Amino acid sequence: MTDLAGELRGAVRGEVGFDAGSRALVTMDASNYRRVPLGVVAPRDADDVSAVLEVCRAHGVPVVARGGGTSIAGQATGTGVVLDFTRHMNGLLGLDPEARTAVVQPGLVLDRLQEAAAPHGLRFGPDPSTHSRCTLGGMIANNSCGSHSVAWGTTADNVRELSVLTARGQRLRPGQDWAGAPDGLRELVAGELSRLRTGFPDLPRRISGYALDALLPERGADVARSFCGSEGTLGILTEAVVRLVEVPRARALAVLSYADESAAAEAAAGLLPHGPLTVEGMAADLVPAGAGLPPGGAWLFVETGGRTAAQAHARAREIIRAADVVDALVVTDPAAQRTLWRIREDAAGTATRMPDGTEAWPGWEDCAVPPARLGAYLRDFRALLTAHGLRGTPYGHFGDGCIHVRIDFDLLTEAGVGRFRRFSEELADLVTQHGGSLSGEHGDGQARAELLPRMYGAETVRLFERAKALWDPDDLLNPGMLVRPAPLDSNLRFSVLPRRPVDVTFGYPADGGDFRAAVSRCVGVAKCRTASMTGPAVMCPSFRATGEEQHSTRGRARLLHEMLAGELVTDGWRSTEVRDALDLCLSCKGCRSDCPVGVDMATYKAEFLHHHYAGRRRPAAHHSMGRLPEWLRWTARTRTAPLLNALASIRPLAALGKRLGGIAAERDIPRLAARTFTAWWRRRKPTRGTGDLVVLWPDTFTEHLTPSVGRAAVRVLEDAGLRVALPPTLPPHRGVIGDGRTRAATALLTARRARVCCGLTYVSTGQLDRARAVLRRTLDLMEPVLRAGLPVVVLEPSCAAALRGDLPELLHDDPRAARLSAAVLTFAEALERHAPHWTPPAVDRPVAGQTHCHQHAVLGDTPDRRLRAAAGLTGDLSGGCCGLAGDFGFERGHFDVSRVCAEEQLLPAVREAPEGTVILSDGFSCRTQLDQLAGVRGRHLAEVLAEALERRTGTTKPTP
Repeated sequence: MTDLAGELRGAVRGEVGFDAGSRALVTMDASNYRRVPLGVVAPRDADDVSAVLEVCRAHGVPVVARGGGTSIAGQATGTGVVLDFTRHMNGLLGLDPEARTAVVQPGLVLDRLQEAAAPHGLRFGPDPSTHSRCTLGGMIANNSCGSHSVAWGTTADNVRELSVLTARGQRLRPGQDWAGAPDGLRELVAGELSRLRTGFPDLPRRISGYALDALLPERGADVARSFCGSEGTLGILTEAVVRLVEVPRARALAVLSYADESAAAEAAAGLLPHGPLTVEGMAADLVPAGAGLPPGGAWLFVETGGRTAAQAHARAREIIRAADVVDALVVTDPAAQRTLWRIREDAAGTATRMPDGTEAWPGWEDCAVPPARLGAYLRDFRALLTAHGLRGTPYGHFGDGCIHVRIDFDLLTEAGVGRFRRFSEELADLVTQHGGSLSGEHGDGQARAELLPRMYGAETVRLFERAKALWDPDDLLNPGMLVRPAPLDSNLRFSVLPRRPVDVTFGYPADGGDFRAAVSRCVGVAKCRTASMTGPAVMCPSFRATGEEQHSTRGRARLLHEMLAGELVTDGWRSTEVRDALDLCLSCKGCRSDCPVGVDMATYKAEFLHHHYAGRRRPAAHHSMGRLPEWLRWTARTRTAPLLNALASIRPLAALGKRLGGIAAERDIPRLAARTFTAWWRRRKPTRGTGDLVVLWPDTFTEHLTPSVGRAAVRVLEDAGLRVALPPTLPPHRGVIGDGRTRAATALLTARRARVCCGLTYVSTGQLDRARAVLRRTLDLMEPVLRAGLPVVVLEPSCAAALRGDLPELLHDDPRAARLSAAVLTFAEALERHAPHWTPPAVDRPVAGQTHCHQHAVLGDTPDRRLRAAAGLTGDLSGGCCGLAGDFGFERGHFDVSRVCAEEQLLPAVREAPEGTVILSDGFSCRTQLDQLAGVRGRHLAEVLAEALERRTGTTKPTP
């Protein structure tokens, strides 16, 4: 391997990675399979690809081409050298609007092509649900389709010409009329015309096997079309000319409701004569509550197009009149359409979890049958699932007869794997009986290639082998796929995991307390690899900043999987590969909500850091910022805030302090408040209200850095009629609490104040033992509040998320943790629930800023939106992450990534805001980032409302 790596480094200009981390990132795709490569090469051009093939041929080492790594059958993994085309060969080389063609490199992500074609009213027709990260090379290799295939066909239908390198270095240009065919292919076809004309099922989604029937003379002897779907086994694609289609100027979405999926499937084929753009099916199991769909058990999403909105709408109404439906609606608003399509696109991930939380897996992801037989096939498919004691939720391209499904296979035990094999064999027979194809979109790979003789017969499969030998005589290109395949129950990715659960600190309640299951949540659909974002999404800011797989949620999950496996990453929790990949994780928790399967990398990172640094010296930042609550409390006790602020203003001293504390030199040290929030609280004149009593949480940031936020919140909450208390330091008095809520409230209002803490800074730096101790002390102090059943209002979103999410998972053995978690309310939630008749003051100004990433991921912002609207604050906040993310942006070595994250959404939104816009920023980190990178003061919503109250009453603002 050392010789191979050295020769490759000398032969190519692109990067060559034979280290454990580089290899670990590509051991898996989005399938059930895992194969460990020797190394990874990111070629810069076709000459690099040719050089790799020459070196590997001399060493007898296989070569596997890889795009976005979203293949679901295992064909994007290999044991030799993996070619990663996403790093360099990812360009759009040309776009001809007149000819409606584009010239693309294999690593170009589909959405980049769509964005370039859109100004010309054009697009590439096929659009898999992974369009934001799948590549054109991968789409050609798998003959991908997508939801619009009923109108615009498969990828093979939209390819004009290819540039291909064979394993022996020959450069070919496959096209029509035998253009670019390897020697002997024309003669092979001439001798097998009868078999090619009769041995291939006639259906729109036949992806399985090689498309040798495209070489028939009556089909134009189309070598390029025949190459599509060959899964990298015939040649390495380096360039492609693809067809573009005209986009309808207007679209409407008819949502048709049916009693169940079989009824929807029966109806789908009858809608095709009306010329729809899509006929997609989903059952209720995959649709989240509150999705706004008409009542029913299953739905068809039928999109129509037209030159005008009225024409598109009329065609949608025509579809509804032609359909026998329970109910229906037509959606014309583009934003509402996008929301519904996101539900459909996320199904590839959401289907991996059954309603009871158990896992479901790919493997039989995309069988296809003639559309007219879909209803009958689904009934037989359901019966087969029941016979094997399995469960799955079908969905997909009903108009093309193509069904996606994840099934709750047991792929960990010998008995479960045996059942997986038996079911696969019987399902292959069932699909064949219905005249279908084992693969209708994602290719055969290792999951289905072994079963191709059941679909085609032995003679046709031998014909596939002969064709492969003409293209690749040495069997170097992706061996084990399509011909001479590896068994479908070998190379399973779960087989290498430890047999016993790993000792961990968090509870992982959604995964049965099993860290192995938590890491295995990542099935590789790679939504985290989306290079640009729209709307409120957050995941994954570090990938968008760096473009590197190891800094995506999927990449980190893969490294953790290999850490548990212990084959490539051999030093377990001490792994430097995993540590380095997690280093740029901002712990934004975006993946917790945006990942279709709910991977929570922030928690995994905290768990890893806890074990990695156990008994070892920690980075300085873990002490300076991870223990920030302790330092700030000491400052308050000693009343040294003015002195520290003065010292921080002296550059040499500030530079020394930052160096010792592991803080980025580019950062300014935030100023400490001269008077803490609780000090102000003790001196204020208490107000008497008659409304509900709420407990205001004095988080570290509000207490020591921005007490103005706390003062403003008190002003607003009391104006709403609420009584406000702070957590008490009194120990639990069971007698007093037991006498009723009135005495409990009196005790809280007259008690001294507690030093409660959410543990956020300890959790984010992996100091979990200390976090647990801090949180247990907090629960002790909060016991009177919990016994009284009072709501706890938390102003800092990250602290609220820690209490609501991290606390019950970290102290899963303490029932008080769940009670405090349930008591936590955001500022807007408290007003909505406990002062529902209060009318906020009218601000009547536009807003800009960013929803806090933890609020998006853990807390939700719907009450905030309603409160802003009631106050006349118009407009939406942007998504993404500010990039500071607690200690992340302050830590040495993170400044550049932090700034890139801020420049993605937050800073442009603020710069482009018109004069008079209110800059909203509820999180201390977000406000600090705005101040330090843009010189803009962001304000908490409580501050904005309090200021408006002062204007309304004509009083002066409180003295800071």
